[in-house]
Amino acid sequence: MIVHLRRIASRAIVTHLLPPASMNQRVIPIVDYRQAFPASEAGRLAPMAVQPTGWLSDSLGRPLHDLRISVTDRCNFRCVYCMPKDVFDKQYQFLPHSDLLTFEELTRVAAQFVAHGVRKIRLTGGEPLLRKNIETLIGMLAALRTPEDEPVDLTLTTNGTLLKQKAQALKDAGLKRVTVSLDSLDDEGFRRMNDVDFPVARVLEGIDAAHAAGLGPVKINMVVKKGVNDDQILPMARYFKGTPAILRFIEYMDVGSSNGWRMDEVLPSAEVVRLIATEMPLEVADPNYTGETAERWRYVDGSGEIGVISSVTQAFCQDCSRARLSTEGRVYTCLFASEGHDLRSIVRSGGSDAEIAGAIAALWGQRGDRYSELRSALREAPLRKVEMSYIGG
Repeated sequence: MIVHLRRIASRAIVTHLLPPASMNQRVIPIVDYRQAFPASEAGRLAPMAVQPTGWLSDSLGRPLHDLRISVTDRCNFRCVYCMPKDVFDKQYQFLPHSDLLTFEELTRVAAQFVAHGVRKIRLTGGEPLLRKNIETLIGMLAALRTPEDEPVDLTLTTNGTLLKQKAQALKDAGLKRVTVSLDSLDDEGFRRMNDVDFPVARVLEGIDAAHAAGLGPVKINMVVKKGVNDDQILPMARYFKGTPAILRFIEYMDVGSSNGWRMDEVLPSAEVVRLIATEMPLEVADPNYTGETAERWRYVDGSGEIGVISSVTQAFCQDCSRARLSTEGRVYTCLFASEGHDLRSIVRSGGSDAEIAGAIAALWGQRGDRYSELRSALREAPLRKVEMSYIGG
């Protein structure tokens, strides 16, 4: 077995800061933070004209590189770790269509992010393929150019339910790649996790269709929850080994408040790597770029790679270069943020492109988020956090 853990060991390990077992059992009830907490003065962005220079860094010197755009807060799954059915039931009030940024508004805002240095845009949800005519938005975003006159790296994360029907149209519109969320190959377990009785075979058909359309390499994201689907780690690794897909294992995270997160349900990524390597030897692969969320590992026999995303046990805040734009135009500078910053009011009140750029520059310039590095201290006095289903993963 060949396993190199030097990169895992080299990162700031925060497991010694984890809360005691008694705190692990704490479950925080959900509150709808979109409406319950009006934007504070800090959440309002004053228009101030700025001419972008193609480079923007925050208070810790981290550049703005990635933008994740949530195009809808709706999803056709009710995954237990994201949108549990007892919270997101038939009475749940999703955002009205009039609150959502139009495709033209989304593209206009995205253009200012690109002018500030964003090189990669990922469309998320909810489930982004539920947004009507999503191909039109993809075509508009694909036309954006960086200050170096290069196209942006345009990707999308989906649960795969509509991918078989839409893969070719997405590619034709200008999408580069897709990431598919898939937490189990066992059909019974998969139906139980998505909680809407959707069969895993149809997601696998969608993955095949994405490969055939040229939306690759397709990345497969598996959220690992101890005692729920950790028995699927090896079956997933075996299934995708030797295929064009890149399988990534994600530690179960305390995003939002609706999933009743507990630390004892987290399986550290280091254990995932060790488990796979006992059967399929691995070696470290270099990151594709600074700030990449996944730590890469190659199969020694050359039959592909896996990735692990370890924001609970191995904080990577120091390299985080991602901003998130909610479907109704609020900017979040951290996946674990408690408050967004309103851009829609600037856009819809007649603000200029320079004023939109100025608001982005002011927000990113004061950014100092590092929740994962401070997780245990913050759980002593828990922050209200936005739901992952609202701003995407």
